[in-house]
Amino acid sequence: MEDIEALPDDYAVCIAGHGSRDKDGIKEFLTLSSKFKEREPQRIVECGFLEFAKPTIDEAITKCVQDGINNIVVIPGVLMAAGHAKNDMPSEVIAMSRKHPSLNIKYGRALDIHPKVLKVCSDRIETAEKNSKLNTARKDTLLMTVGRGSSDPDANSNVAKVSRMLWEGMGFGWAETSFIGVTQPLLQDALERSMKMGFKRIIIFPYFLFTGILVKRIFSVIDEFQEKFPNIEFLKAPYLNYDELIIDVFMERAREVPFGLQNMNCQMCKYREQVVGFEHEVGAPQAGHHHHVRGIEGHHGLDHDHDHPHSDHKK
Repeated sequence: MEDIEALPDDYAVCIAGHGSRDKDGIKEFLTLSSKFKEREPQRIVECGFLEFAKPTIDEAITKCVQDGINNIVVIPGVLMAAGHAKNDMPSEVIAMSRKHPSLNIKYGRALDIHPKVLKVCSDRIETAEKNSKLNTARKDTLLMTVGRGSSDPDANSNVAKVSRMLWEGMGFGWAETSFIGVTQPLLQDALERSMKMGFKRIIIFPYFLFTGILVKRIFSVIDEFQEKFPNIEFLKAPYLNYDELIIDVFMERAREVPFGLQNMNCQMCKYREQVVGFEHEVGAPQAGHHHHVRGIEGHHGLDHDHDHPHSDHKK
């Protein structure tokens, strides 16, 4: 971060979130935005959501314009660059650029795998260990990293990479990667297989920024397994949340943008390259699909806590 020039004073920052029907998750996201603002109180910092919460991303950008800002950096407030960061959020930015042709609006990249993010991951896992009354060695412990799950294999593979780096870096006896939806292996299936390996302890680490329906679902699954298998200790590690190191990375992502340093992993992006099994999605149009739930707060008729196939937008 120290090697990147400071964000010019005439830039506003808009942090774009996915949104959630869970009010606790929205509250945590808003707190992150506030903490970002505390770091640079002189800068205009707004946040907006794709769905299920207000303000929407276009409303947040409009607020910046109304405040007389001509330069805006939009940062995707997500861990991994999957469909929302590669497709839905950029389409919102493109729409606002067309609405305000004189506006200099630039889009950044997701947090992705970063040493500071990994440090927060290890801190959360150590918190789970400290909360245990048992003195179980790490060699007798299996680490289960749980991702959100996406139709984008590049994003899913990053969750597996995080799991591997934590496994080797922290010295666990074994590590598994699972997901709470969309792709395989699902958490329940991965736990069933892992239990056959004979470990005394399984630490479940939800690789999520904030709480929400999916994180609470993960913890509910763990409670069920603990009750069913009392001879194995299941520890629930906290999710990342608005840690100061996470704020550091968000600030770094914002500072990259004006200087063209926000390099995404385009080499393995299924929308740009012919990734095995996803050749038909190369060149798919960049269009949003959240119009029907944009700004709808606490909507219970739809479950959008999952990723959407990009092929849906070809119609």
